[in-house]
Amino acid sequence: TRWWYIGASLFVSNIGSEHFIGLAGSGASGGIGVGAWELNALMLLQLLGWIFIPVYIASGICTMPEYLEQRFGGKRLRIYLATLTLVLYCLTKISVNLYSGALFIQQSMGWHLYSSVTLLVCVTALLTVTGFISVDGYYGMKEKYMQATPNITYIQQKYNISFLYKTFTYNVLQGITDDEMPWLGFLLGQTPSSIWYWCTDQVIVQRALAARSLSHAQGGTLVAGFIKILPMYIMVMPGMISRVLFTSKFLMFNTFRLGISYEIACVPGEHCYQVCESESGCSNLAYPKLVLRVMPSGARGLMMAVMIAALMSDLDSIFNSASTIFTLDLWKRLRKSATNTELMIVGSKSVSRMWYSATFQSNCPEFCFIPLNFMSLACHDFFRLFIILLVGISIAWVPIILQFQGGQLFFYIQEVTNYISPPIAAIFLTAILWKGCTEKGAFYGGLVGSSLGLARLITIFIFKPPKCGEEDTRPSFLSSMHYMYFSAILFFLTICIAVLVSLFT
Repeated sequence: TRWWYIGASLFVSNIGSEHFIGLAGSGASGGIGVGAWELNALMLLQLLGWIFIPVYIASGICTMPEYLEQRFGGKRLRIYLATLTLVLYCLTKISVNLYSGALFIQQSMGWHLYSSVTLLVCVTALLTVTGFISVDGYYGMKEKYMQATPNITYIQQKYNISFLYKTFTYNVLQGITDDEMPWLGFLLGQTPSSIWYWCTDQVIVQRALAARSLSHAQGGTLVAGFIKILPMYIMVMPGMISRVLFTSKFLMFNTFRLGISYEIACVPGEHCYQVCESESGCSNLAYPKLVLRVMPSGARGLMMAVMIAALMSDLDSIFNSASTIFTLDLWKRLRKSATNTELMIVGSKSVSRMWYSATFQSNCPEFCFIPLNFMSLACHDFFRLFIILLVGISIAWVPIILQFQGGQLFFYIQEVTNYISPPIAAIFLTAILWKGCTEKGAFYGGLVGSSLGLARLITIFIFKPPKCGEEDTRPSFLSSMHYMYFSAILFFLTICIAVLVSLFT
């Protein structure tokens, strides 16, 4: 695959409905600072192209867990990474996609949130089964382009937006004690999590591995890096505009409240719940309200169709990557005698002929000898048992997202990811940059880091975050330490343990 196609595919694989909902919502809540993730991605994509991809191609690997097995030997690191990856997919990818898409349907049609989730799952399954869905390439790029085009242009024609922004909203990074974007925490803590996403996540890396050569893969990362500047203007700034256009207004007479207009800005918990079924805030409604209230009727229908189509495309892509990891890295270990038919039933279409020829043909010698009957079986587009399980777990997780995302979906994604992914990034960096790292060092370093991260993740679900305007009464280890600083501790602690254990084993 050529470099420009790889660049477009990397961008499309990253951008989904959760970015339109999450980035716009965080832009509405805190200004342009959330765009720092996009600028950070610009640099980390080059780390993927010039440091990680050459190693992956030389190793001839098919999945990220397989690389750890080849690098260190043994099976436990491969199983460890595959398990953590699937957990992350359930908590931060599938469930968040379902929630963001359902939120858009809820606002446009007035349906209950869970009815919207059910509709999305059913329609996605139907389209996948009948073959009317495409994940990458021109089709996906068209969707993202159509999503982005109307945003700023139409509003500039209808409203005067030169006065919309205050000075503080232009600060990308805030002070080191800021509640949302401490600059030191972002550099030291968020960067390791982003390394996991851009350099070691199966969904992203498999796109770069589809390149016809290393130079095309590196060219693709350059293209994707330049395109990553766009979300600042097509997602974050529209959210800021929405905050100004649809601010909550209280109607008061003396000390009596006569009425309230529920909009984007944070209002007391019970009122927020009536609007968006979240007591923490309704900034996630920024993008849907901008589409539904500002655009003309024809454009609204177009945007709704494109958003839902993009959502289903993203879900299908995630399902493919997840089922690939489960089938090749876990099920074959649990069932060494599994037949080709059994692998087809357990997995999904993720090892279909198209995906196989694009990703595995040149880089995976072991797959060059897969019997034809297995490939023909894998070409079926039906959901398999594992996909059904993933969807079920993800739907069950949607109420948790509603309760703990604090009115900002994007920061929920980042916080959960920062508790699980830094040890993974540390293991990969240590494995690639230091030949002296041993299997025991990598395993025990990752085990300690992941255990601490999961422990903190559990505690944030036990102690609810404060509502808007409320005092944070959680224990000090939760309220005083920002999750980005905790992520930095996990990252460097994992590296230290891996180095020390490697030196003594």
